[in-house]
Amino acid sequence: MKDPIVHFKEWFEAAKRAKTIVDATAMCVATADGQGRPDARMVLLKGYDEHGFVFYTNLHSPKGEQLHHHPYAALTFYWETLKKQVRIQGKTEIVSDAEADTYWKTRARLSQLGAWASKQSEELSTRAILIKDVAQLALKYGTGPVPRPPYWTGVRVIPERIEFWKAGMNRLHNRFLYTRKGDAWQVRRLYP
Repeated sequence: MKDPIVHFKEWFEAAKRAKTIVDATAMCVATADGQGRPDARMVLLKGYDEHGFVFYTNLHSPKGEQLHHHPYAALTFYWETLKKQVRIQGKTEIVSDAEADTYWKTRARLSQLGAWASKQSEELSTRAILIKDVAQLALKYGTGPVPRPPYWTGVRVIPERIEFWKAGMNRLHNRFLYTRKGDAWQVRRLYP
């Protein structure tokens, strides 16, 4: 069997090429709150390699707080038109400041200003307040660079388990589960 990161790359590249998939980077991130209740939301994959899968977030958000207290997450990609799904589970870590800064510089300026203006997931009485805050930040930074907020960074999910699922006829799906054992991966075929 292949290395699961190589396997993921093949499926991910096929999903990116597929004209029927709007955004192949869209994935569900699941975390748990202090009472162990699951919480899930869609985010975008911003990078991956043999070290893990990276998305960016506001660490003051519920997601950020949950990951601070319980540094584990599950990711799910579902590319419906390809009839494929990838599930990833693992420990999380914050990316380095250098890595976060490098990604930050690729973001659109309005996205950078929005990251400063948004008190992610807190109550907002009117959208006008958010727009006003973005406008004030645009004036503050003028045409100069917008620094990365210290609470806005990347989270890397270091995979311990990666499952590849492909739909089969009559619901006889093909499933392969890779489990990390030290520096090596073990793979098993699973029942549908």
